[in-house]
Amino acid sequence: MTATTTRTDPPVPRRRGTRRREALVLLGTLVALFVLVLVGLGVGDIPLSPVQVLGALVGHGDTISDFVLGQLRGPRVLAAVLVGASLGAAGAIVQSVVRNPIASPDVIGITAGASASGLVAIVLFGASGVLLFGVVLVGAVAVAVLIAALAWRRGITGNRVVLVGVGVGAMALSVTGWLLTSGSLQQAGTALLWLSGSLNAVDRTVVGALLVGFLVLMALALVQSPRLAVLTLGDDVAASLGLRPDRAKVLLLLTAVLLTAGAVATAGPVSFVALMAAPIARRLVGGGRIALGPAAAVGAVVTLGSDLLAQFALPGVTLPVGVVTGVVGAPYLLWLLARGR
Repeated sequence: MTATTTRTDPPVPRRRGTRRREALVLLGTLVALFVLVLVGLGVGDIPLSPVQVLGALVGHGDTISDFVLGQLRGPRVLAAVLVGASLGAAGAIVQSVVRNPIASPDVIGITAGASASGLVAIVLFGASGVLLFGVVLVGAVAVAVLIAALAWRRGITGNRVVLVGVGVGAMALSVTGWLLTSGSLQQAGTALLWLSGSLNAVDRTVVGALLVGFLVLMALALVQSPRLAVLTLGDDVAASLGLRPDRAKVLLLLTAVLLTAGAVATAGPVSFVALMAAPIARRLVGGGRIALGPAAAVGAVVTLGSDLLAQFALPGVTLPVGVVTGVVGAPYLLWLLARGR
């Protein structure tokens, strides 16, 4: 007699279900973002109904609606969406590459370095607009190269990047403090407003540059997302699958750095959005997926929602958006540290 084996059908893979859930989460988040956009464009000293807002968006608005959306509220709402989406995607990339839930650009020194370079441009050279945008980009890349060089020990490892980034961030904060005390009173006031993360006076040219940069970098990040998923399995596994881990990490981190720098150059350092967006997106999607798209959408929702609270929560007072995100994000970081190992 010959032994026979019973063949059973393989279980239905969860990948398809997880992708469906990711698509549903992304769709739901985008719907929430669209509602917030309608609110942000409609509320204010000149209230507009959703019908008026939609009409103006499709080119059928009246003179008042076109002026309010094109000159007053539109640039601010678009900036909030792009800044939040950029920070959300950057946080997801950094946390996945470093494999550490607190390794956001805020924590590892990228945001502090970008802020210090921007402050140098503001205080010493009076820069603004596109010039400030370019200086912050260069400064953020320079700080990222310094962190990578100091943390490199036969490759990039998570714990070293976090610790070195904290140290470099502290150095950047000391430079920021020195510039604030050495500049004039007017320069210090402008710098403090920018450092708090503010969308009160966004430059439409800068917002346009951020839009182009975000579309290019987000497309690049999505193209690299399969490599990002492999890197989460560990360097040894990634190398066994034919991936060059260090090269992939450098390209991914460079993408995250540029996304962060664009957001900082537009609105200043909006704190904790990069830290919060990716974990929220991963919890919503489940299955351990990186979820770059949902992370970007969650970041946009958090930033735009926080900006609306900053404008209208206290009658007669307009707060910087970074103050609101800090109030929400700081307890989240403490909770994350308390529950972690």
